[in-house]
Amino acid sequence: METVSVSAKTPVLSLKGVERHYRSGERELHVLRGVDLDLHAGEITGLIGPSGSGKSTLLHVAGLLEQPDSGIVLFNGKDALKMTDRERTVVRRLQLGFVYQFHHLLPELNAVDNVAAPLMINGQSRAKARKRGQELLRMMGLNERDHHRPGQLSGGEQQRVAIARSLANRPKVLIADEPTGNLDPNTSRVVFQNLFDIAKQEGVAVLVATHNVELTTYMDRVLALHEGRLAPAPKATGDSV
Repeated sequence: METVSVSAKTPVLSLKGVERHYRSGERELHVLRGVDLDLHAGEITGLIGPSGSGKSTLLHVAGLLEQPDSGIVLFNGKDALKMTDRERTVVRRLQLGFVYQFHHLLPELNAVDNVAAPLMINGQSRAKARKRGQELLRMMGLNERDHHRPGQLSGGEQQRVAIARSLANRPKVLIADEPTGNLDPNTSRVVFQNLFDIAKQEGVAVLVATHNVELTTYMDRVLALHEGRLAPAPKATGDSV
């Protein structure tokens, strides 16, 4: 497995010339056409584009869930495409965090144990895992809800628990696919403010796909995916939401 010398300015995740296409009957659909993308520690990058533009495919490639047809994917200086399936699985489990539109919390566990679960799966003691869970929930403004089960939490609170869970293993990169897509505008702002703050504190590189242009005021930069290519896009204007 090839390793590249890593410096402080080296991206945590780098995609170079990534191509991805699918065959549908006689047609070949070119979803990604030479995509270049660098993600740096502590940077929040927004990804916008219409439905069907390939945002989910790009997130899957960036999250090592799907391999491109061509191009290079470097994770922490290592060629991810030369990793074995087991090596990629370990990277996903320990160094990548994922947040989706729906929280997928375990209904039988309270908030602390939902956040602690990934740590315990990776062998950490329950006491240490729960301490980290309480720390993250406090950072998410949920310290008074840590013993509540998902059914006792609002939608926004559940999503904040899901974000805390995604950060439990101190990942280098967080991939978020419409993390506030199922929430009302006011709740979305609260949830995203929490995500922004904690990502900065933890030094996580974040890639967020969203249809909510208003939330791009939180982003360090915004990229638009159109016809398989990435280009800089303007952030929403106005006061911080």
